[in-house]
Amino acid sequence: MEGTYILQPAPVVDGPTEMLSFIFGREQERHALNQRVLKKKPFLVHGPTGVGKTLLLRSLLEQIPTVLYCETSASSQSVFRSVAQSLLERGNARIERTCRNRNGIEARSAVSLKGIVMDSLREGSHSIVLDHVHRPSQSFAATVREIIGWCSTPVIAVAQSSHMEDTGFLQSLYSDRHDRFELRNFEPVTAERFAHAMVERAELSASNIKEFLGKVLELSQGNPGAILSMLQMAKNPKYRIDEHIKISPLYIDFRMNGFSRRLRSARPESRAFVPRSKPISSP
Repeated sequence: MEGTYILQPAPVVDGPTEMLSFIFGREQERHALNQRVLKKKPFLVHGPTGVGKTLLLRSLLEQIPTVLYCETSASSQSVFRSVAQSLLERGNARIERTCRNRNGIEARSAVSLKGIVMDSLREGSHSIVLDHVHRPSQSFAATVREIIGWCSTPVIAVAQSSHMEDTGFLQSLYSDRHDRFELRNFEPVTAERFAHAMVERAELSASNIKEFLGKVLELSQGNPGAILSMLQMAKNPKYRIDEHIKISPLYIDFRMNGFSRRLRSARPESRAFVPRSKPISSP
């Protein structure tokens, strides 16, 4: 199985079409995800921070224009505003008539906007992606149930895991394993290829590059975001002495930053499938 992430350094990606040029692998997963979305059924996409959930989903937006993407799922109000804006961009007649523009959406009360959006969803044939779900409340889950039930609109939730600590009160909506789509970290061979590809693209060199990459693969547990983070850190003069990467200080700082803490906070069973990578051989 291969992983997904934006190759760095990369130009600004303006839309889903451009994203496809920067997806590393994941052809099978992308096809499977596409088929899931087309079935018009609610499901949960889950996987660790940095694995590429958002990138993979957003790459499908142009291919399936009926999917409405919500980058922030912090509250019901933020979701309804995001959905309203997406519908407005697609020329939805009800949103254009009642809100006219983005300022009109912002001016609407939460109750008024909810009613407008719910009616628009009921009249159409859309799916909603709720990205970055984190411990949603009971009232938020009730709203999602209402969207799925009354509006007949599938909701695709995106979280770091399928556990209650991440999915909160949405967990009961995706309790069956068939309602879940898991994106895993790289397997060791793929992680090695990815790391070498990123080193080459970033033109990163060092006298101890072999040792450094071995440590990166070990510490990242095959997570593409973690691999990129450490490779980018290695270009910082703070972690270099001439052509030598200061591995220990870089490792300590990586362990202390927020990204690393999120990786360590994942449940052991959720990453038990990721074998510890062995140091890689010379390219």
